[in-house]
Amino acid sequence: MSLTRNPTEILSVHKTKLSKIKCALFDADGILTDGRIFYAGEEMGWNRYFNIYDGYGIKRLMANGVHVGIISGGDSRSLTERFIINLGIPKELCHFGNEDKVDAYEAVKQKLGLPDEEISYMGDEIFDLPLLEKVGFSASVPAASFLVQEKVDYISTKHGGHGAAREVMDLILLAQNFQ
Repeated sequence: MSLTRNPTEILSVHKTKLSKIKCALFDADGILTDGRIFYAGEEMGWNRYFNIYDGYGIKRLMANGVHVGIISGGDSRSLTERFIINLGIPKELCHFGNEDKVDAYEAVKQKLGLPDEEISYMGDEIFDLPLLEKVGFSASVPAASFLVQEKVDYISTKHGGHGAAREVMDLILLAQNFQ
């Protein structure tokens, strides 16, 4: 686990790992959202709050040739609409509705033909540990369980749903000399 918060220091410690990343995977709830959901009735279903900075970071990664995917235990229309429809993440890189995320991870790996060291994952929950321990670069948020925090390469300074994922996206782009 990296305790430093300065991007220059992070890059000095993790540049080798970050420079290899060709696919950035993210959990949704607690990472790309603040973990809250609200129920607006049967017609609207379960909804989440998303951060515009994370969305722009996703677009920047994809524009620079880095694949982006979502592996989330949660499932709702809001996830599909935000990530697949609004942000254009390929459907085959989005897996929703199963807390056992290993099969989804292996499907993404096979689809892209990438080894573990070329994939990053950002998650916050105990069931994210199998992926966090496999990937080339792992990250989490300050609100994650200490069991998760002690296993990751980086803990963001921002909380989930408040630009935490964007921090990791920017580190990947910086390490690979993208602007």
